[in-house]
Amino acid sequence: MIKVENLYKWYGNKLVVEDISFDVVKGEILGFIGPNGAGKSTTMRIITGFIPASKGKVTVGGFDIDNDPVKVKSLIGYLPENAPLYANMTVYGFLSFAAEIRGFSGDRKKKSIEHAINTCFLNPVRHQTVDTLSKGYRHRTCLAQSIIHDPEVLILDEPTDGLDPNQKREIRNLIKSMSEKKVIILSTHILEEVDAVCSRVLIIDKGRKIFDGTADQMKQKSDNAGSITLEFSSGSPVEIAERLKKIDGVGRTETDASAKDMVVIRVVPSKQGDRTEIRKKIFEVVKNQGLPLTQLKIEEGRLDEVFYAMTRGDAA
Repeated sequence: MIKVENLYKWYGNKLVVEDISFDVVKGEILGFIGPNGAGKSTTMRIITGFIPASKGKVTVGGFDIDNDPVKVKSLIGYLPENAPLYANMTVYGFLSFAAEIRGFSGDRKKKSIEHAINTCFLNPVRHQTVDTLSKGYRHRTCLAQSIIHDPEVLILDEPTDGLDPNQKREIRNLIKSMSEKKVIILSTHILEEVDAVCSRVLIIDKGRKIFDGTADQMKQKSDNAGSITLEFSSGSPVEIAERLKKIDGVGRTETDASAKDMVVIRVVPSKQGDRTEIRKKIFEVVKNQGLPLTQLKIEEGRLDEVFYAMTRGDAA
């Protein structure tokens, strides 16, 4: 549905987007992440036709953004960062204005407004002016304008920025509920949001793409991914750690000195070790040596840890 090919953008002598290529299909929610100044908003503005690319090609629904800009824009709903709105308009008036800009009139306009209001849960404030709205309702109002024409593509730039936890949850659930029938690109700094909402993650840094995959694949790049924490009801921490360290594929063991009334050992596999086999061998050692295991936890890996490593240039 969206195809970005070898995209470049210069501002004067400054290169802010460098040779980025990716595509997104219907049903996907693409989490578009990167540090401040990485080129995320610039890329999204190019896709929406807000600014032109210096080089490269963008197609949406098979239409080229340069050759068919009006057609492409008719397929896209765009929520810019900071949810810009007209403060003196009512919610209904603003959505009526947005529908008219999209070419709607009569019953079609009324139905599109009601659909947007119901989808974004705006009924309680439909007749309030924008300047009296809470930040959560302002975001929902701006989101409503982006779906007023039921677009096939949604481009959302920081859709939950500044919202409280309950408001974030509402917006995330709303995005997920719309994803089956749409292509959604979501730019965010919140990695928890990426994990909760996105089916795929694309990271850019200094204008270049450095990762494209699922959140689970990203987690697996964590140094701690696959680490195993074992809790024992009794025993010598040093002795148990030494026994576990001798297992083939174990890189190191760590003892939790702060644990009280129990022994807590963390087993970190070596990078070459087969993590499934290591877990099997740990069970065998625990069983054969009669160690009083009470709990076992497997570390999935942390997105923030991987993101930090990648955007500091430490990742392979």
